Amino acid sequence: MGQPKKPIAAEQQILSLGKILQNLRDEDDADVLITTTIAYLQEQFDYPFIWLGLYDSTSKKIQGKGGITPDGETSYLKRSVLLNAGNLICQVVTQLCPVGVANLRGEVRAPEWQEVAAKYNIQGTIILPIRYKNNCLGIVLLGSQRWGYLLTGDSRAKLLIVIGELGVVLNQHQQQKNWQNNHHNSATESLLKLLENLRSLNHLDKKLEAAVAATDQFVSPSRTNIYWFEREGNYFWCRMSSQLVNIGRDWLNKQASAGITVQDLSDVYYSLAVNQLVWLSESDSSLKTHVQDKLLQRLGVRSLLAAPIIWKKDLLGFLSVESNEPRVWNQADKNFVQGAAGLLSLVFPNDSIEPTLREIQQNHQLTNKFAQAIHKEQDLPQILHPCTTELLEQLGATRCLLLEYDQSKNIYQIIFQNALSNRRVWKFTPSPLSEMDFHLLQNAKEAMEIATLEHDLRLFSWHPQLLENGVRSLLICNCIQGYKPEVLLVITHDSSHSWTNLQKELCWVVSQCLGVIVRNKQLSAISQEQHKIAQIFKEYPNILIQTGSNTTESTALKQIATVLECPMSIILTWNLGDEQAKIIRGVINNQQFGVVADVPIFIERDVLIELALAHNSYLIFSALDLPPETRQWLNIPENARVLVMALRNTEDSEPTGVVLLADYEEHYWSELNINATITLISQLAWWQSQHKIAQRHTDNTELLRELNWYKHRRLEEIHRMSVSVVSQIRDLGIPSNELTQMRYKLLLRQLNYITNSMTGVITQEQWQLNLTWETMSIASLLKRSIERVDHLAKQQQLWIGVHGLTNPMEDAESPKSTSLSGELVTAAGSSPLATAGDIVKIELVVYELLLNACKRSPIGDRVDIWCQRLDERSLEVSITDNGTIDPQLLAQLNDNTPKDIFSSPSLNQAPGLHLLICQNLIKQLRGELQIYQLPDNRVVCRLVLPLAPQNSEG
Repeated sequence: MGQPKKPIAAEQQILSLGKILQNLRDEDDADVLITTTIAYLQEQFDYPFIWLGLYDSTSKKIQGKGGITPDGETSYLKRSVLLNAGNLICQVVTQLCPVGVANLRGEVRAPEWQEVAAKYNIQGTIILPIRYKNNCLGIVLLGSQRWGYLLTGDSRAKLLIVIGELGVVLNQHQQQKNWQNNHHNSATESLLKLLENLRSLNHLDKKLEAAVAATDQFVSPSRTNIYWFEREGNYFWCRMSSQLVNIGRDWLNKQASAGITVQDLSDVYYSLAVNQLVWLSESDSSLKTHVQDKLLQRLGVRSLLAAPIIWKKDLLGFLSVESNEPRVWNQADKNFVQGAAGLLSLVFPNDSIEPTLREIQQNHQLTNKFAQAIHKEQDLPQILHPCTTELLEQLGATRCLLLEYDQSKNIYQIIFQNALSNRRVWKFTPSPLSEMDFHLLQNAKEAMEIATLEHDLRLFSWHPQLLENGVRSLLICNCIQGYKPEVLLVITHDSSHSWTNLQKELCWVVSQCLGVIVRNKQLSAISQEQHKIAQIFKEYPNILIQTGSNTTESTALKQIATVLECPMSIILTWNLGDEQAKIIRGVINNQQFGVVADVPIFIERDVLIELALAHNSYLIFSALDLPPETRQWLNIPENARVLVMALRNTEDSEPTGVVLLADYEEHYWSELNINATITLISQLAWWQSQHKIAQRHTDNTELLRELNWYKHRRLEEIHRMSVSVVSQIRDLGIPSNELTQMRYKLLLRQLNYITNSMTGVITQEQWQLNLTWETMSIASLLKRSIERVDHLAKQQQLWIGVHGLTNPMEDAESPKSTSLSGELVTAAGSSPLATAGDIVKIELVVYELLLNACKRSPIGDRVDIWCQRLDERSLEVSITDNGTIDPQLLAQLNDNTPKDIFSSPSLNQAPGLHLLICQNLIKQLRGELQIYQLPDNRVVCRLVLPLAPQNSEG
């Protein structure tokens, strides 16, 4: 198939004409109609000035509605033109014929347009009437800047067609508007007449009958019903109908459509309950739901319009007009039905004012009884049983439950229950609320009603137990508004039931009284058990365990100061053998309390410290009684006092400091608070003791790990050398000549050296490392280390290169030093680099670094060793390789904070553990070891060592 051809110009014009006509027919807004017409005229016809106005036959004026001008000025377009006999506009309106003008500027019969014509040079002009039959609806004026420019032929026909269609549509809008105004007046008159009828009637059923008759006469549906809400059972029954004048409740058994449950109404019920008008039909609905089909089928109709009857926010029922045919309800129908239902809402209180006043009075009396129960000191059953019995009778409920949340068991427990007719006691242990129910109750400001439990998702986790106990509806209140729902009042009913707003208000007020009663009981229990500072004791162990060791004392001091609410708390601490005490600050939040910074605090000279250390318990001093030595560093006002207590784990243990608390003397310290403070200080002393023990164990473990690594590497070296010597002795055989005997003696001397080298390790480094001081050239050090990894390098086919073994100046003049297969080359006459320290340990560190570099390097790759002098005191040895290393291990090795090797898998085993030991060992040798990764992913082990004096080797 070929591509469709583009329409020719004539076809395009026909399409545009058809489109504008369709748009005019579909549009309901008159202003949009005018805007659409002007846009079409501007697009299709070459007229720079267009004006459109609507004719008002009453005032004989044409009011401008819009148009276009050459410069966009709109002030001329909204003007009104008064018809004067003899001018062109009057001729067009009266004769309903178009008029053409060759030059508008010189036309004396159009004086109202002379100013506009002169400003925009308007000459050739067409004035057309917007008409329908013999009625003029408006004027269209098209002005051109060319003399005598008029439309002819097809263009004139198109213009007349569009203007004619516009006249038809505007006439329809005007008729519809007039009809609506007349209908509105009719609806108003009918509602006024209904109001007069309602005033003259005394009985409520007569009033309902009058409303049904008036609605049925005005709307003319198939039938008009009034459905009344029955709270006992939660359903609506047809109380009045236009088909049967007065239907009693017995009619419910005769006809299925006479009654309908809240569940059947679904979203219709919730809309009516919030005073919204509802309409349903097969093609239209006020609700975004699919319930209309089921409901219409249930009522046996095809269209429905319903308005609520509400009094005091309670839904009493609704007025319903129903049609057996599909019907679109117009606005007049909706207004009348809503107005009639509103009138019934107004007249209803006249029939129920006395019962309502009686109910309000009873609610007030019952509320007073609960308020008086707040001050009673009896048990909950004795206090609440008579009041809740009356509450259940007032609400028409069957059971009352008071629930309290047990945080230890994470459940709600019944702390009180009461039921009518001597019903059995429940065994009900509801689970915690869901997150949604929790927030609903926490934010609730009124009782939450569940009218039919089976069809409600709220409190869903409680449904099984509630249904098992026969509950079908309930009211639930958070007894402490705005707080967590820890105390709940639950009112239950054995059938589906709805409560009025008065009843729900009563339940809410009672629940708040119950919240106060339960809270008072809780506070009384807390007071009796002396748990005034329970929260502090609960948090204090976590502070000692979780806080970092550097801030534990400071954080603990803040908690201790909170108990006594004192403005100052510090610790005077020291280590064994110290002469002066250091200060750890906790709280200093008052300018009158402080510590003088530059004054030394001598432990053996300060009387306050001596007195605190001499007593196992606390001491309290007045500021006036403090010795002069103490007042030099302690700044407190004259009306203050201090509490001091030594930090010791047991009575016989060595104290590690003194806690000092200061406050004004007028601030009362109760015995309970002081005892709690002493307990917290004792726990802090215990934590310090345990922390030091743990730190000592950690330090010893670290030393033993270093020692183990060092000995292990030394033993490996001894084993390697011993194996080599024994192998040579075995290869030599039995000596038969003098030369062989000489070699035997040399090998025996080597074995003797190896044995002697272990003597120092065994005797001097049994439980800790012994650092010696020697010097050795870097070339020799590297050669020995490379020899150790030579076997692994050959297995991995690695090339090991050594660079920069000479001083920088001499190295620049000599050939570059390199190494292949473990052979070191230095420039002739150069001064070799040498290091000083414990050479054996440095050599083992270099070997460890080379060993790791070879292990992680790819087969056939290279390992480079770079040597250079940094300054007069240090030199650098860097080992680079292209291997892969764990990023987490790199981060932990470069972290300067203390490392917990027990909790880190990377540092608790090789190679991380070995590299960490090497770092610590080099640090003890006054050097530095850094391991990092370059941007090109090469791994660098940078070793900074002390430079030997005069670069001498020993």
